[in-house]
Amino acid sequence: MNPPGVTIVTGAGGAGCGRAIARLFAQNGFAVVVNDVNEQGGRETVELIRAAGGKAAFHGADVRDDRQAQELVTFARSTFDVVSVLVNNASSPEPSEEGIAGWTEALRTDLMGTLSMTRWASEAMREAGGGSIVNMASISALWHGRASPGGFPGYDVAKAGIIRLTTGLVALAERDRIRVNCVAPGWIATGGALQYWSSLTPTERVARGVPARLIEPDQVAHLVIRLATDVNLAGRVVIWWSEKRPRLLVWGDRGYAEYSDY
Repeated sequence: MNPPGVTIVTGAGGAGCGRAIARLFAQNGFAVVVNDVNEQGGRETVELIRAAGGKAAFHGADVRDDRQAQELVTFARSTFDVVSVLVNNASSPEPSEEGIAGWTEALRTDLMGTLSMTRWASEAMREAGGGSIVNMASISALWHGRASPGGFPGYDVAKAGIIRLTTGLVALAERDRIRVNCVAPGWIATGGALQYWSSLTPTERVARGVPARLIEPDQVAHLVIRLATDVNLAGRVVIWWSEKRPRLLVWGDRGYAEYSDY
């Protein structure tokens, strides 16, 4: 029996959203190509999927390299015949060095990696008659400056670019039956965000502008698979502030609704 589709999930070798997304697609009958530069973590994700009865294969491409991104898509096609869904989850959320020079890795991984994967996956999907792409952005791309310290500008710039990339590709839905959508989540209960959040008292969280609760990776995974399979959405962005429910931005929204006179 053939699976309902084949999904590539980049950055799926850690304990965060990528792994949760890959596992949920497999639980829903999709064959999954797990990608990460962390080979051990990627293969662990594959084994977890297989142990639960799912289909999965690992390919360790670095999406910062356009040629390797192309090879990842080629691997998915040669292993499972088609590419039905791409989830652009690979990320480099920490600066590699001080100043603007340290922004490079986030831009190369989050933005240019997403662009390369979208380019090659959309070509494969076009030949197959359509598909779906879900990009991972962040609420950090939405703020016009920060009222409290924190964050990494390179990451914010990359995620803002991903939002615009998503809306800019809306025409693919009508032309090639390829839907591109985006999730911009808040604080997720994994990695450094969880560690920092756990170190604070509720009072300290309020004082520092930290949310009262975090989003679980499994919650993100359910939203991603919903976007990937909803044939009515294309070029859309879902905003998920940590303490609120996910909300779909209105198409054509100009943003920046609050102003002060100058």
